[in-house]
Amino acid sequence: MSKSVIHTDQAPQAIGTYSQAIKSGTTVYLSGQIPLVPETMNMVSEDFAEQAHQVFKNIQAVCEAAGGTTADLAKVNIFLTDLGKFAIVNEVMSQYIKQPYPARAAVQVSALPRGAQIEIDGVMELPE
Repeated sequence: MSKSVIHTDQAPQAIGTYSQAIKSGTTVYLSGQIPLVPETMNMVSEDFAEQAHQVFKNIQAVCEAAGGTTADLAKVNIFLTDLGKFAIVNEVMSQYIKQPYPARAAVQVSALPRGAQIEIDGVMELPE
């Protein structure tokens, strides 16, 4: 099975040795997205809710570039520097992803790239 690189200018460019996503068959593996604004590659703001919204916008853009939507996400991993902000994540996520929700994990970490407070990666299964 071949794999192909997914790329869009509607999400931040990779800031390391990775692709925004890789498609293998009907499965798409999305790299972690932090709250960078694609046009400037700067953090959207220091406000956690705004960071969460930007991350979901970035995830949405990569899903669309791969030929799917956030409804096709099968699994997401959410990394937070403060697990106490998880209720905000739930509220923001509900604006971008509807039921049935993907499987999910949430983990508190000590730090994220560029001082981000949230990062999300995921796996998407495209309709055949």
